[in-house]
Amino acid sequence: MAMPNPQQRGAGFDHYNKSRMTDISGLYAALDWRWVRLILAAFAAGVLNAVAGGGSFLSFPAILGMGILPVQANATNTVAVWPGQLTSVAAYWPDIRQNMHIAWPMGLAGLIGGTAGAVVLLNTPEITFLHLVPWLLLFAAGTFAVSGPVSRALARLNLARMHNTESGNPHRPHRVALFVDIHTINALKVVANLLANGVAFFIFVVDGQVVWRYCLAAMVVAAIGGYWSAALARRVPQGVLRATVVVIGLTMAAWFFWRNG
Repeated sequence: MAMPNPQQRGAGFDHYNKSRMTDISGLYAALDWRWVRLILAAFAAGVLNAVAGGGSFLSFPAILGMGILPVQANATNTVAVWPGQLTSVAAYWPDIRQNMHIAWPMGLAGLIGGTAGAVVLLNTPEITFLHLVPWLLLFAAGTFAVSGPVSRALARLNLARMHNTESGNPHRPHRVALFVDIHTINALKVVANLLANGVAFFIFVVDGQVVWRYCLAAMVVAAIGGYWSAALARRVPQGVLRATVVVIGLTMAAWFFWRNG
C-alpha cells in the first residue's frame, strides 16, 4: 500500500485545522451572547435580591437587551423576580406575624401603589418610558443608598423613645435590640414590595406584556442565584453589599443616559 508523502500529510493536517477553526468560528458566531448576558445577569440579580436587594438593576437591562420593547422588558422583569420576593416573605414570616397590625396597612399601600404603577406603565408610550428609564434607575439607586441610614436612624429613635417612656432616663440603644428593630423594618418592607409587585405581576400577565421565553429563563436562574447566595450573605458585610448595589444602579443609570443621548 502506498504511503502518503510528508507534504501530503502536512496538507491534510492543515486542511483539518482549517476545518476545525471554521467550525469553532461558526459556533462562536451562532451563539447568541445576549442569552449568555441574560443568564449571568439573572443569576447575579437573584444573589443581590436575596442578600441586599436591587437585583433589577442587572436583570432589567439584560432583558431589555434581548430586543423587546421597554414596557415588555419591565413587565417581564417584574414577573421574573417576584417568586424570589415570595420566598423572602417566608424567611421573614416570624417577624411579620408579630407585627401584623403594621403589616396589613403596609401591604395595602403596596397593593395600591403597585396597581397604580402598573396601570401608568401600560399607558405610557414606549419611547417615553425608555427616556424615563435612566431617571428611574437614578432615583432607585438614590433611594436604596439612603434607605439603610434612614432605617437605622428610625430604629434608634424608636428604641430611645420606648426606653424613655418606660424608664424616664436617656439611654443609648443596645446593638442587639437595634438589629432586631431593623430586621422588623426590613420584614415589613418585604411585605409591601411583595404585594406591590404581586398585583403588577397579575396585571402584566393578564395584559399579555410578559415575554415568557425570557421570563422563565431569568426566573429559574435567579432562583438558583438566590439559593446559592445563603453562604454569601453570612460572609460579606451588608454595607459592602449595599454599596455594590448602589454602584451598579448608578452605573446602569449612566449607561442609559449615554445610550439615550
